[in-house]
Amino acid sequence: MTPKAIAFLATRDAKASRRFYEQALGLRFIDDDDFALVFDAFGTMLRIQKTPEVVTAPYTAFGLEVSDLAARVTALLEKGVNPRRYPGLDQDAQGIWTSPSGAKVAWFADPDGHVVSLSQFE
Repeated sequence: MTPKAIAFLATRDAKASRRFYEQALGLRFIDDDDFALVFDAFGTMLRIQKTPEVVTAPYTAFGLEVSDLAARVTALLEKGVNPRRYPGLDQDAQGIWTSPSGAKVAWFADPDGHVVSLSQFE
């Protein structure tokens, strides 16, 4: 068997996390058991562990590569998910930053505060 990657996050509020990852980001929901929510993140399993305490990192914890970043950001804005803004980064009105390489990135926070990025590489 070829090894496969599994991504992990944590949540205090499984219902809010499920709404965010399934409805806002469009990940396919697989399972909800006593321990975790499970999603298919476009071929990678994402397990969001249920826990009473969540510690978040100040940097990106989970990211997706998309082909039309502006359209994805617009869809998230329409669902009430606002981009994170970072001092020193020249982000446009939608919160999209263009890196020196030409890659475009927008960041959002999930219901537990994990930083999620959407990236479009030129």
